[in-house]
Amino acid sequence: MTNTHTLFTPCQVGNITLKNRVIMAPLTRSRAGEERMPNDLMKQYYKQRKSAGLIISEATVISRQGCGWLHSPGIYSDEQMEAWQPVTQALHETETPIFLQLWHCGRASHSSFQENNQLPVSASAIKLNDDYIHTPMGKQPYETPRALATEEIPRIVEDYRLAAERAKKAGFDGVEIHAANGYLIDQFLQSKTNHRTDKYGGSIENRYRFLKEIVEAILTVFPANRIAVRLSPNGNFNDMGSPKYRELFTYIAQQLNHYDLAYLHIVDGLEFGFHNLGEPMTLAEFRKVFDGVLMGNCGYTKESAEATIQAGNADLIAFGRPFISNPDLVERLANNWPLNPPADMKDWYSFDAEGYIDFPTYEEIKNG
Repeated sequence: MTNTHTLFTPCQVGNITLKNRVIMAPLTRSRAGEERMPNDLMKQYYKQRKSAGLIISEATVISRQGCGWLHSPGIYSDEQMEAWQPVTQALHETETPIFLQLWHCGRASHSSFQENNQLPVSASAIKLNDDYIHTPMGKQPYETPRALATEEIPRIVEDYRLAAERAKKAGFDGVEIHAANGYLIDQFLQSKTNHRTDKYGGSIENRYRFLKEIVEAILTVFPANRIAVRLSPNGNFNDMGSPKYRELFTYIAQQLNHYDLAYLHIVDGLEFGFHNLGEPMTLAEFRKVFDGVLMGNCGYTKESAEATIQAGNADLIAFGRPFISNPDLVERLANNWPLNPPADMKDWYSFDAEGYIDFPTYEEIKNG
């Protein structure tokens, strides 16, 4: 039987009705300044993209220790929390829900981001194998991180809970836990980066424990249907990819299925790279073990997104790069209007308005 849902039909996410299934993916844009403070420029940027069914904020660090990217925003101080409020208020005026993505970079950081120039932390002391990282001191080689002691981990779980608490006070409709792309939670999940011998290492059940504790801590702040999790089973970004990835991510999805989450966000596309350790995992595989709302992401076109939803393999599709240069992406897709040329990569992470809030809508172009 053919699915009657399309990208442009409403979708129920918990008790929120999304006006369409085109989701704005989290996009790091580096406009929050050295103090990691949301600002009017960011408010304008998000409000321009108000036609998305749901906006997922750019990755937002939960603590000073979690920092690893220049000028990305934070949610670890009351000042940052208050600075986010105009952003959420502007979107609520347009009836567009927004979730805050909670982020800790783990080993994908550098001592120059850390208090007292301490080493970044990870599940294990395994260096990220990549050329360099952009730091406050310019390009620097990655460092071997410090493995977190068992007794330190509850403090980081609490940082996630406090970040969720501030997100709620800032007016966010929910939170997405960033457990993908080789950042701290992913470093605990995957055997490539987790060589621990305590209760957080070894078996899949133990490697999942950190994410489980974070989900359950945030459940004391938000109901389950306002909490989401993002996973990247196929990716090699940040030097990831583990041999038994299919077994691992199937297990994680099965466990998360018990919570009645808002959605499970799967980076299933291969545009960011593929670890080539076997066949890519598909949304259809996750659909078999996860009963809730499923979101696909990475490299989708209107046609492939529609086909995926029609097949019943996803309920929502997140678009990233197309939203950078097309603030009215939903309208363009719905009306088959041409897209603006892609944004220049140099503008993705620059620190000013150029390449950020200056892309015209189709109607503005048409009307001269």
